[in-house]
Amino acid sequence: MNEEYDVIVLGTGLTECILSGIMSVNGKKVLHMDRNPYYGGESASITPLDDLYKRFKIPGAPPASMGRGRDWNVDLIPKFLMANGLMGLFEKRRFRKFLVYVANFDEKDPRTFEGIDPKKTAMREVYKKFDLGQDVIDFTGHALALYRTDDYLDQPCCETINRIKLYSESLARYGKSPYLYPLYGLGELPQGFARLSAIYGGTYMLNKPIEEIIVQNGKVIGVKSEGEVARCKQLICDPSYVKDRVEKVGQVIRVICILSHPIKNTNDANSCQIIIPQNQVNRKSDIYVCMISSAHNVAAQGKYIAIVSTTVETKEPEKEIRPALELLEPIEQKFVSISDLLVPKDLGTESQIFISRTYDATTHFETTCDDIKDIYKRMTGSEFDFEEMKRKKNDIYGED
Repeated sequence: MNEEYDVIVLGTGLTECILSGIMSVNGKKVLHMDRNPYYGGESASITPLDDLYKRFKIPGAPPASMGRGRDWNVDLIPKFLMANGLMGLFEKRRFRKFLVYVANFDEKDPRTFEGIDPKKTAMREVYKKFDLGQDVIDFTGHALALYRTDDYLDQPCCETINRIKLYSESLARYGKSPYLYPLYGLGELPQGFARLSAIYGGTYMLNKPIEEIIVQNGKVIGVKSEGEVARCKQLICDPSYVKDRVEKVGQVIRVICILSHPIKNTNDANSCQIIIPQNQVNRKSDIYVCMISSAHNVAAQGKYIAIVSTTVETKEPEKEIRPALELLEPIEQKFVSISDLLVPKDLGTESQIFISRTYDATTHFETTCDDIKDIYKRMTGSEFDFEEMKRKKNDIYGED
């Protein structure tokens, strides 16, 4: 381990594993370590079911009605992926007209603007142009464009229109949902990117205690583990490894619920995402529900896993998510957790220590992707180019 690396990565959350893979593909010499013996960090998949009961200190063993414990792979922080990067069709003609406008919109073709300046016209004015009501606006902004607040309403409309367009194109790709979810849970994703890193020369070490991050003259120079020092030029890590360099900006409550039935009024769907917009429940933050099932090889046959999450706003977090829990009744077993939202205190450009953010309450990967692209830009000084990454892979392995 007494070697010098371009990048050392601490933690095997999805953010860290993706960045490890990207840096390896870019030709960097990468060492990736985690104090845990498993992949996934705080977003790990827990199996068997007995381990979930132990993790949340639920007394006793899971009842026989839960099926075989090894049939369960429960994600602690589930997130859906947009299929191209749920709700039924509205009958209102003006909303359909709006969707047609979005589908035809091309920011490079002024003929598609219909009198709207995408760089200057606020999204609020676009909604007004199509005479959309508040309920439709809430749905469009929070469930389609995936905004967490209403700040976007007074911003230029171009980004919002493109977000809605992405949703529509993703929905069209498979017909029932714009989202993807991996079989056996999200735990497969970090391992996939770890393998990508290894293919390009990355070195992985699990179950490796981290004794010290060594900094000289304000800049990281290495990591000490079990008496040995690995030197590096840059460090990527999750907040748990550098508690003195992060700050708490809030909390998230998550409740994992085991059900024996699909969620009501979802046409017996074996998976779905429900977003309750903040305005609908007099809150500042949306409430998220995601449900998956045995169809994804994450639960025993006939069982469903629903996870409710939101940003904590009061001293009684469980009361805040009651509107969502009522949608899920009856609930066989609940697992409640409240975790801190941690963000880096600085950009890391001086210390060359780049820290990811803890996962927020959303049930999609949009904010996680934003964090990955932001860290990449701070590390390299350039925007992440996915097409360039594909070209590098094809140079070695040829076209897919």
